[in-house]
Amino acid sequence: MMTFGFSPCPNDTYIFYALVNKKIDLKGLDFDFIIKDVEELNQLCISKKLDISKVSSHAYYYLKDDYHFLRAGAAFGRGCGPLIVANKDFSFDDKQGQLKIGVPGRLTTAFLLMKLYLSSEFISRSINVNYEFMPFNEIMTAVQQRKTDAGLIIHEGRFTYQDYGLAKIADLGEWWESGTGLPIPLGGIIAKKDIAYDTVKIIEDLISKSVKYSINNLEEVLCFIKKYSQELSDEVIMQHVSLYVNSYSLDIGNEGIEALNELFKRAKNVCL
Repeated sequence: MMTFGFSPCPNDTYIFYALVNKKIDLKGLDFDFIIKDVEELNQLCISKKLDISKVSSHAYYYLKDDYHFLRAGAAFGRGCGPLIVANKDFSFDDKQGQLKIGVPGRLTTAFLLMKLYLSSEFISRSINVNYEFMPFNEIMTAVQQRKTDAGLIIHEGRFTYQDYGLAKIADLGEWWESGTGLPIPLGGIIAKKDIAYDTVKIIEDLISKSVKYSINNLEEVLCFIKKYSQELSDEVIMQHVSLYVNSYSLDIGNEGIEALNELFKRAKNVCL
């Protein structure tokens, strides 16, 4: 049996519904599914505790020697990048000296993109940025209550930050796309390199089939998604799925590989 981690976010529960519930032929493979926040999955993979898992592309930067990045199941796309948000009276110009930003995890791709953005956009400013790491679902409240100056938001926060009276300061996806012309490589599925190559190819095929099953059985899948996203409306769930599940989820293709390589090329400037 192989351990297989994915997050409770709607795009992941959508993608893996058929695998978890054996709606497709698993070709004799047996999985122990572990559902945790992606930053927890990142850390579990850093400790080599999962055989297969969804991880942030940023985390994979440190995992390349031990894991393959699979072509199926990825969260790549356009117009789906993380946002920096703040209260409506916020201005970077007022923050000479110190700036505190709430961040959803040290190994998230969102954090890497923000560091790349800040290093390129504010290289001439004397701003000392302090990062406060917290669960992604606590960031908007922290910003609203002015516990942090700004927040880096991911997932469904893209659709709900205005409900907290917050304003968008920067769209890191737009920044990435305008500078590279490539999709945003947020995350994907990795498998340990000691898993047989033929087995890895079967897993990729199963993930693609699982995505296709969900496309054709949305009402059935929605019940499973809501089991893990009870606080979200059907509208927000569908916005989330529509944004993060796309053709790259079936196969990242050559463009996806190029995007991942470009991210790693740039990461060398800010990663230790």
